[in-house]
Amino acid sequence: MFETIVVATDLSEASDSVIACLHGLRDLGARKVVLAHSVGVKYEEEIAHLLSQMAESKLASQRAVIEAQGFQVTVEIGSGTPMVEVNRIAKEHGASLIVVGSLGATMAREVLLGGVALAILYRAEIPVLIVRLRVAEPGAAEKCRVVCSDFTKHVLFTTDFSDNAERAFEQVKQIVANGAHRVTLLHVQDKAKIDLHLTHRLEEFNRIDQERLERLKDELTRQGGADVTMRIPYGSPTQEILKLSAEDQDTLIVMGSQGRGFISEVFLGSVSHNVARHATVPVLIVPPLI
Repeated sequence: MFETIVVATDLSEASDSVIACLHGLRDLGARKVVLAHSVGVKYEEEIAHLLSQMAESKLASQRAVIEAQGFQVTVEIGSGTPMVEVNRIAKEHGASLIVVGSLGATMAREVLLGGVALAILYRAEIPVLIVRLRVAEPGAAEKCRVVCSDFTKHVLFTTDFSDNAERAFEQVKQIVANGAHRVTLLHVQDKAKIDLHLTHRLEEFNRIDQERLERLKDELTRQGGADVTMRIPYGSPTQEILKLSAEDQDTLIVMGSQGRGFISEVFLGSVSHNVARHATVPVLIVPPLI
């Protein structure tokens, strides 16, 4: 499924935590890892070269950890910005997945999810797995940790039945084919939209969407032996997704991104953007076709 993956590292202990948990992706077919680091200096060649030399020892250590988990590893150092370099490296290596931690310290001491990780996500042409890190001590990014996840234990797939949601569903089908134990299919009836003029049609919408989810369930049943359930709550999509994920103890959320572009996603605020920021479990975001 994900034979070659790119793992973004900023050389922090937060990145160490993400790297230590990559073995969970072997169940999804991962065999080759490209460890990607960007020094973030695009035009100052001498400085970029010096920073690359300084990073080599740490990258060698992280490479050894990944190899110990049974992966073939290649290390790539880019001199441009991480958002450009990570996606360039992924394309050059024909990768099918980018893995990035949702919290970490870059050289500028910025929060990774608030800056670099989101930028990588919005430029991505392939799925991005956002691994949520927890801060053991408030204000101390160096104390970040991640709980290793069994990505096949319980998958929550949320859909708005758009074309890109259908594309994300293809990833769910492959996860089921690789041995997923449980899958929850979720569609949220958006209260903010329906309450305006469409409350009288809610029962109709539920019936139609129940049939749509039944179709998806049938497809997953043909893929493997996963226990598949369906949910159609009424409320705020972001809140309902996060609430259900916490209640059901999901190990992976899968969803398509709503459109492409940093401006539209961040300033208009999409569901995928909000879930990526606030979920306590890994989130697999599938971008739309270009």
